[in-house]
Amino acid sequence: MVKIYTKGGDLGETSLLNGTRVSKSHNRVEAYGTLDELNSFIGVLRDHLEPAHYREILLRIQENLFTAEAHIAVDPEKKAEGLPELDEEEILILEKEIDQMTSELPPLNSFILPGGDPHVSRCHVARTVCRRAERTVIRLHRESSVSPVIIRYLNRLSDYLFVLARMLGKEFNSEEITWPRKR
Repeated sequence: MVKIYTKGGDLGETSLLNGTRVSKSHNRVEAYGTLDELNSFIGVLRDHLEPAHYREILLRIQENLFTAEAHIAVDPEKKAEGLPELDEEEILILEKEIDQMTSELPPLNSFILPGGDPHVSRCHVARTVCRRAERTVIRLHRESSVSPVIIRYLNRLSDYLFVLARMLGKEFNSEEITWPRKR
């Protein structure tokens, strides 16, 4: 997908999908790199879950993240053809999943500490990487247009991962530890 060039003493450049060369520290590279990191954490989470429904949704999420990465890895000044689109329907699917899980969970009136079960912890790690990815994409959007669908998708995805963590905690009978704790 991305060719990395390092020649002699340069600090490193990379080529975007449509050939434009940029520094490896460019905001565009930071954004798609953080999405790639998130995609990897989602893969770890998916690999450790048994319920087929969660695995299917997480695989769909990985495909959507790869689509977002591809769009961000394109120089907006040049046309990229043949890329799949990330559309509003994918956001609606996340919202439906969030609503379904939320209906089965007790109301939350305080913050909760991440942890309680390895599955729950993996969700929280993915959630925090997702929030960072959202911030990097928004930073990029301030200098160069990014599809608003990608930004909204990341926002809803972090909410999905939070609710999934709570749902898995319920399913694996792990205690939700609220903050601040009463000692």
